[in-house]
Amino acid sequence: MKKIILTFLFFTFIAGTAQSVSIDGRLKPYLDDFFAICNQYNIEYKDKLLLLKNIDIVETLPTSVEGSTLGMLQRNENHQVEAIVINWVALLDQEILKVVAFHEFGHYFLGYSEHVCSDCGIIMSKVNTSYFDIATDWQNQIKILFEQSPIYQKQKGTYINTVARIHTTY
Repeated sequence: MKKIILTFLFFTFIAGTAQSVSIDGRLKPYLDDFFAICNQYNIEYKDKLLLLKNIDIVETLPTSVEGSTLGMLQRNENHQVEAIVINWVALLDQEILKVVAFHEFGHYFLGYSEHVCSDCGIIMSKVNTSYFDIATDWQNQIKILFEQSPIYQKQKGTYINTVARIHTTY
C-alpha cells in the first residue's frame, strides 16, 4: 500500500510540474513544418518549446498606418522568453502568416537575437516590403533561414557573431 501511495504522489508531482505549451491551432501547421525542417538540420527544439507558455495569435500588438508589429517574442520579468505572439492582422493572408510565423520561430528556436538587415527580402529582415516575393522563393528562403542561423552555424563550428553575414542566392 505504501508503494502505491508513493507512486501516486510521484506521478502527481511530475504531472504538476510538467510544462504544457498552449499553441493556437492556426499556427500549429506552421510550427509542425518548422520543426520538420529543424529535424532535417539536426536542430534541437523540444527543450526550448517546453520553456514557453504559449504560441498565440493576439490582438494586443500595435497596428497602424505608420507601421505594425506583426509578431514578437514576449519575455517575463527575468527577460526569459515565455511566449511567441503573432498579430491578428497577419491572418489576412496565409503567406504573410507563414513568413511572420517562421520569422518569430527563427528568433526563438534558431537563435536570431537580432534582425539580419532592415529590408533585404529574406525571412529574418526587420521589414519586408513584399512577403509574397519571400513566399514564392520559399525553398531558398528556408535554406537561408536555417543555414545562416546562429544555432546551425554553431553546430558547424562556423558561427560569426555578426548581423551582417547575409548571403542570398537569387
